[in-house]
Amino acid sequence: MGLLGRLASPIVGADRRVIVLGSARMVGAIGNSFLIVVLPLYIASGVVDLGALLGGRVGVGPASIPVTEPLLIGIVLSLFGFLNSFSQPWTGRLSDRVGKRRPFILAGIALLGTASGLYVFATDYWTLVVLRAAQGIGAALTIPAVVALVNEYAASPDERGENFGVFNTFRLFGFGFGPILAGVVVEAGPYDLSALGIETAFGRPAVVSGYDAAFLAACAGAYLSFALVYWLVHDTEESAKASGKDVSIRVFGDDRLFDPVFALGLATVAMGICIALFATLQNQINLRLGQAPVWFGIQFAAVTIANVVFQVPVGRAADRFGRRPFLVAGFVLLVPSTLLQGIVTTPVTMLVVRLIQGISVALAFPPSLAIAGDIAKEGESGSTLSVLTMGFGLGIAIGPLTSGILVEYGFVVPFAAGSALAVLAFVAVVTQVDETLGVST
Repeated sequence: MGLLGRLASPIVGADRRVIVLGSARMVGAIGNSFLIVVLPLYIASGVVDLGALLGGRVGVGPASIPVTEPLLIGIVLSLFGFLNSFSQPWTGRLSDRVGKRRPFILAGIALLGTASGLYVFATDYWTLVVLRAAQGIGAALTIPAVVALVNEYAASPDERGENFGVFNTFRLFGFGFGPILAGVVVEAGPYDLSALGIETAFGRPAVVSGYDAAFLAACAGAYLSFALVYWLVHDTEESAKASGKDVSIRVFGDDRLFDPVFALGLATVAMGICIALFATLQNQINLRLGQAPVWFGIQFAAVTIANVVFQVPVGRAADRFGRRPFLVAGFVLLVPSTLLQGIVTTPVTMLVVRLIQGISVALAFPPSLAIAGDIAKEGESGSTLSVLTMGFGLGIAIGPLTSGILVEYGFVVPFAAGSALAVLAFVAVVTQVDETLGVST
């Protein structure tokens, strides 16, 4: 059986409800990841009035920094991640207390999609900020509830790793290829709709810019995801069992410093930072490696591609052989694969290192979710698993800001700092997290 056959076989045999949830998240992720590419271009195009914001300074005295266009772009992009991450424990806990997942998922998708469509009318910076903030809250409503349902759909613990592997494969496929599609949509614009018999729109000639087409495509993708969830996804009996309970997140452990799930959350923050350090250094990386921009796009996508390929096999293996060996191996591999990105000097070696980093994430993340799912008490999946989804989102938001600041001290410095965090994450995993497969919790 070829590689594709080996990858397809576990997906075909997976729970169909998980495949539906994964497909819905894939469609939504494609639409939302459009904005990672489109918003910076949209702001830089001059359509958005930055007004008196440019030229000012933020901070106090020597610690102040000038307000530049890249800074304003970074704030808009990071705002989504911070609001999404910090809101997830609250929305996850609320879905546990209410005892329902589906309403949260639908509300979050609707908020994401509506805000995407409204970007068409955004011509000033603060409107972009409000819409991106709304999307961050929409994602926070959706993600913990979706992950909780994936966990609850597992008929037994030895299916949990596979469920998360399948779900993450679909989600990452959407997230990884959305930016590529966005670039194509923007580049092919503007679009003349007169060929479709539409002569005017909003009192203007029916010509849609590439930016507006991307925003509308993101909106359409979200509402297609909404339709899939509405018709095909339902709550479980387990979802209702925590209704009215006072569920909370534990920080400290009974026989060790940290609760295992909280320790995994901290480790996941470090993992997200390590992945995202690369994102803001496109110009420096292209110059250092003497490569064309297309190389950066391939290298950026390599982490996602490796995840798409390995998540399902790792999830199945974690169900058979245990969670902890794969979890530990993932964080071991994360250390050198992060540091080497600041050392390699050719495009091909950078690609190889990014692929290795993607494998490290695929080794660590499904087992982490499976361990949290094993530990979660009945009806508390939303609260428990939100610790990990929050941690990953927070790391992805912190990473670009970290590399943007530290690169001023040398190209290798951000990656050295990331690898140091990966070492701390490895220590946390080894000392605070035990095997849970086959263990009564």
